[in-house]
Amino acid sequence: MTSGDPLRNLGVRLGGNGGELRVWSKNADSMELCIFDQTDPNWIIKTVPMTRDANDVWFGRSRTLSPGRRYGIRVSGPASAKNSFHPEKMLIEPYSRGLVRVGPDQWQSSVVDGGFDWAGSVKPKTSLDHTVVYEAHVRGLSRLNPAVPANLRGTYAGLAHESTIGYLKNLGVTSVELLPVHAFVSEQRLIKQGLTNYWGYNTFNFFSPHADYATTDSQSAGPEAVLREFKGMVKLLHEAGLEVILDVVYNHTAEEGPNGPVSSLRGIDNATYYRQNDAGAYIDVTGCGNTLNVSHEVPHRLVLDSLRYWANDVQIDGFRFDLAATLGRDGNVEYQRDHPLLTAIRTDPDLADVKLIAEPWDIGQGGWQTGNFVDGWTEWNDRYRDRMRSFWLTDLAAARDGHAGSGIGRFAARLAGSSNTFSEERGPLASLNFITAHDGFTMADLTAYNVKHNVGNGESNRDGTDGNNSFNHGIEGPTRNTTILTTRRKAMRNLLATLLLSAGVPMITAGDEFGRSQRGNNNAYCHDSELTWLNWDLDDWQVDLHRVSRRLLELRRENPALRPVRFGRPGETTLSASEMDWYNALGDSMSEEDWHSSNERTLQYLAASTPEHEEFNRILLIVQGREADVTVTLPKHTGVGSYTLLWDSSHDDITDAVIEHLPGTRLLVPGASMQLFRAH
Repeated sequence: MTSGDPLRNLGVRLGGNGGELRVWSKNADSMELCIFDQTDPNWIIKTVPMTRDANDVWFGRSRTLSPGRRYGIRVSGPASAKNSFHPEKMLIEPYSRGLVRVGPDQWQSSVVDGGFDWAGSVKPKTSLDHTVVYEAHVRGLSRLNPAVPANLRGTYAGLAHESTIGYLKNLGVTSVELLPVHAFVSEQRLIKQGLTNYWGYNTFNFFSPHADYATTDSQSAGPEAVLREFKGMVKLLHEAGLEVILDVVYNHTAEEGPNGPVSSLRGIDNATYYRQNDAGAYIDVTGCGNTLNVSHEVPHRLVLDSLRYWANDVQIDGFRFDLAATLGRDGNVEYQRDHPLLTAIRTDPDLADVKLIAEPWDIGQGGWQTGNFVDGWTEWNDRYRDRMRSFWLTDLAAARDGHAGSGIGRFAARLAGSSNTFSEERGPLASLNFITAHDGFTMADLTAYNVKHNVGNGESNRDGTDGNNSFNHGIEGPTRNTTILTTRRKAMRNLLATLLLSAGVPMITAGDEFGRSQRGNNNAYCHDSELTWLNWDLDDWQVDLHRVSRRLLELRRENPALRPVRFGRPGETTLSASEMDWYNALGDSMSEEDWHSSNERTLQYLAASTPEHEEFNRILLIVQGREADVTVTLPKHTGVGSYTLLWDSSHDDITDAVIEHLPGTRLLVPGASMQLFRAH
């Protein structure tokens, strides 16, 4: 930022003579800073009239504005269709680094110094081709973990505890993606129902960490201690080589619809901060009541400043942007891939080397934009999710009923990096591959439920998607039928293997690695309970599945042919791409019929790395997508003299299996299974 930047230093800045608060509002006609007594939250000990400068920045100074001091602002302005001034309300200042709850629905800003000794801790800077994202909830990850001290469970400190870090390192993931940790509140509707917003997609402030995830001691000590605990978590994860990615919600705020609470932006300058039509009605493309108007320079700047703060002051490694299409909507509410905010996030030098992950849709017109972000962004690939679920679940269900499923061609396109969705310039690492996420069925539930079971959400089972592409394998929900249980567990192994052996950046949802269930609830956003917390008391089959997950992650690390950076071109050698050859069950090159026939769902995928930074590597992956056993002839390929079996989804243990095979060998491949070989 330059000294001539009119929006510089918004929020509180401390100096030798106390602090100065700077708040932007074009439509206000007066603003005052209110400073509270240290012990009595209702006693305003000082009121400072704020002055407006030529750039609509209001500022006020006070020696009393010092670390630990609580404060708020009151704003008045003219009545109009687009304004929502309430001068009697105490508002949260948008750049607050700390918040204090002073009543059931009352909050005050708090001055935070933010000093912290990082002791030489640095960001791991894991390259995208080596990145494995682990999507987790701060509370849910450690709340029931007996290896974490009771006073730390469900907190930032619990996530940073040596047992949690040891688990993540042992599993083999590289990056922990946390569901929202910006300060948030529950929606008014949920509060009336006696429920709570567990996921946190209802942001109250873009700069303050959510205090309820801190330990009781930190909460009692105040916002400075909460922030210190958060930074301590980041520091310890970095020292272990683990990245921290935040799921951030900049598309809307907790002020909800026009009749929602007035807590901050609405009372400061509603006409500027939120998208509205000429009559003052909100333009809602988020489904949450309001939409932040990032086409205006001030909300645009608010988002950028928040990202800079978390990336630099708090040392965050990356961001996953909730409803990122909303951040690319112009003044006409149309998505533009080169929107100034999306461009600024990608090119800002203060955000260099930060991982950028987009959820590439919202609910507005033209809201589905998968594949339509530019180079530098990685996108949640819903096409990958749907195709892989269909291949291993609903296609097999259809086949049992005598209906034709899909061929293997579209599966292969996703396996190889989704070049039919992402441009050659962007390559396979533009695809964030996932089978499940926080939103939807868990992986275990995908194999155990045909329909959602969300009655406990208080909406008569209307909420949550009906398009799950799941298959219960014959019985809905829990069962003691050993045949069905065996088939379900193999399906989970196939789904995990597909995810971790595909080109792109994989994301595991916490608990999927050992078969966590939410009892068929595919929209558990309002349950802060054992339904959503990870249960660490594992059955034997869960221990086995966890071992499989660890092995698959190990195989991904060891075989760069599974992790191409670029798309290859036929007949050319492209560095850091994988040269791919495709064979059918007979060991012959795939024909057009092989790709598309619903009766020929067997594929042999031979991939060779084109080394740039790692040693040469070649693998063979056999995918058998029918429930009947199939005899496969291993392909004969120039330079390949043998195949070594590394993993087989049809067996938990390959210790007794024949490991070494020659090209041309005929193998009986069990129905609905995958085998990975190293080719020598």
